[in-house]
Amino acid sequence: MSAPRLAAVDLASRWLGGTVVAASDESFGDKENLLTPGAPAFEPGRYGNRGEIVDGWETRRRRHGGHDWVIVRLGAPGIISAVTIDTRFFTGNYPEHCAVHACGHEGYPGPDELTGAAADWIQIVPRSTLRGDRENEFAVTDPHRFTHVRLSAYPDGGVARLRVNGQVVPDPRGLEDLTVDLLSQSYGGLVAASSDDYFSAAAALNRPGLARTMGEGWETRRRRDTGHDFVLFRLGLAGQIRRLIVDTSYFRYNASDSVAVYGGAEGQLVAAGSSSWQPILPRTRIQPDTRHEFAVQHREPVAAIRLDAFPDGGLSRVRAIGSIDQAARRIAGYRWFNALPTAQATAVLVAEGIPADAAAELVSGRPLSQSRPEPAGSNPPRRGGAADHGALLAVLEGRHPPGGRGYESATAQP
Repeated sequence: MSAPRLAAVDLASRWLGGTVVAASDESFGDKENLLTPGAPAFEPGRYGNRGEIVDGWETRRRRHGGHDWVIVRLGAPGIISAVTIDTRFFTGNYPEHCAVHACGHEGYPGPDELTGAAADWIQIVPRSTLRGDRENEFAVTDPHRFTHVRLSAYPDGGVARLRVNGQVVPDPRGLEDLTVDLLSQSYGGLVAASSDDYFSAAAALNRPGLARTMGEGWETRRRRDTGHDFVLFRLGLAGQIRRLIVDTSYFRYNASDSVAVYGGAEGQLVAAGSSSWQPILPRTRIQPDTRHEFAVQHREPVAAIRLDAFPDGGLSRVRAIGSIDQAARRIAGYRWFNALPTAQATAVLVAEGIPADAAAELVSGRPLSQSRPEPAGSNPPRRGGAADHGALLAVLEGRHPPGGRGYESATAQP
């Protein structure tokens, strides 16, 4: 078994829906290249109307001061642990220095909002030296949940890829009313461990979207023993699973012959052989190049699942469709709200109808908890206090306050 890996995911990845919002310049290389999932490539001697064709973002030479920048909307907002600025194949034309800022923003702001005076950018990587033709990784310690990042390149030059690694922190508002893929990376689902990643990694199994080739799934080596392969997943949100989807698309001659699925608590993630795993789907034969849907009736909420693949082979995607457990919804709500940057947290409460001064008081009292959902010292009643408290609980716990106040606008946000 490979080592357990509650690994960070690339929050900016195209797989998760990341996009480049704007850039100061892209004269030689398109800004969209920054988020291409694969590694950069370069073929010397290929020229187009803009010069040598590069697999990255490259700006013109600056002659009058200033620096270049690019803004990226994260496909899945979250807490950033590291930023990788990849300058591979840029040797005499990479930026000398870089800096990275991030912000948290409600809705879907456009370039004008993100470059205007009201944008609340927070520095997460100070101005630092870059080296050419290599992956430059910078650790990030800011604990906030961000939705956008801005890369500044001093003074100009080329960057092949931008990776923003971290943990997804989903916005849970309204999810309590929905049936979702509890396993999806979009909601924070992770591959914790797998028996074998010889040809391609199991981390692809819970990506959003469909695989487009066999190489975008999980494929193990051929077994010559009597064992079988497995994958351990941590669900992004614990819940009651109602339907399992096991997809073998593009695996025609090397798909797994059968699968079995078990559910358990998060603490079981590294204990594949534990007897406390509960069966969700008995060992079931599957077909090559087929999307299988299995109705299941596992009533207890689970936070982790184990999929056994017999005897080896390949799968392209796995989905766990179900409803979020009430307790998990509350935990997600407090985690999300406590991690928001101050400006975004205040904007969330003001949008729920809470007066600006009361919203500021609530935000300044974070971290809020289920045992203390209001700041210490806020017990004396204030005007609108009861209504404000109901609106706050709608945000944090998904409760529907009387009359619906504080809920409609919550469900309108991503």
